[in-house]
Amino acid sequence: MLTAEQKEQALRLGKLVVEQEERALHTLCESLGKDFCDALEMIFHCRGRLVITGMGKSGHIGKKISASMSSTGTPSFFLHPAEASHGDLGALTKQDVLLAISNSGESQELVDVLEYAGRHAIKIIAVTKNRNSFLGQQADICLQLPNEQEACPIGCAPTSSTTMTLALGDALAMALLDLRGFSAEDFHDFHPGGKLGSKLKRVRDLMHTGDELPLIGENAKMHEAIVEMTRKGLGCIAVAENAPDGRHILRGIISDGDLRRHMSPDLLEKSVRDVMTRNPATIDELSLASKAVGLMNAKSITGLVVLDGQGFVAGFIHMHDCLRAGIE
Repeated sequence: MLTAEQKEQALRLGKLVVEQEERALHTLCESLGKDFCDALEMIFHCRGRLVITGMGKSGHIGKKISASMSSTGTPSFFLHPAEASHGDLGALTKQDVLLAISNSGESQELVDVLEYAGRHAIKIIAVTKNRNSFLGQQADICLQLPNEQEACPIGCAPTSSTTMTLALGDALAMALLDLRGFSAEDFHDFHPGGKLGSKLKRVRDLMHTGDELPLIGENAKMHEAIVEMTRKGLGCIAVAENAPDGRHILRGIISDGDLRRHMSPDLLEKSVRDVMTRNPATIDELSLASKAVGLMNAKSITGLVVLDGQGFVAGFIHMHDCLRAGIE
């Protein structure tokens, strides 16, 4: 068990680490300028991929930067410098841009990658503290990290330097995202799984269509409507008129609530038009599914008729569809 004194010392050190890294990030922010813009332009106009390399902790940060780039519209992959020296250099092409990370700029493992890039006229962006290092001298553009001390009590473990590098990579990725006009819909295309994917799913990804869609004409009798509602199991049925081209024009909707409100001995013989709710709530098929959930919650309903871009019935979405997809 830690003593009270040890806990107090640990907490004090933890806060000092965060404070030092915060200072380093502030200095980095103030240092961004022409080189950052030049690197941004080089990557933006790259006809190949952004290839990121680095050894040790720099490599771990490089992998994260590469993943962020790929998921936000800038094709990228991480090239391990040791593996590159044993055949993986073939993955690096003349159309690519190489972003090499080394705090000191003197990592021996990067030599083969840098010399290969130099021989084949592949553009190099360096991220290092030392502009006059081997890496800094080989690069076309050098993004120099501020010479801030590491947030380590013995001054050895990469802390402030890796935090600055990660933030610099994020800054590049987000600036590129903005330049490319990358949208939430684009982001969903790259993140179809997990919580991010569920938040960005569109209505058309979840809606019921075709034979699953409960539809009936307004001249039909209610006993037909109830049979169709029961068969499709969505608790609602859309009332629609057939257009000449076979598409459906929405006229109304019948829900379980409508059945309860019109309950009477002659309900089954009533016409659908006499029971349906006119001008029901609808949603566009390209809307985010989260918007459908918000609309259903606001109106205290469990389903929505989905319309296409021209206002015709495209499908039906139920609250249960959204919940199964992880959208709340």
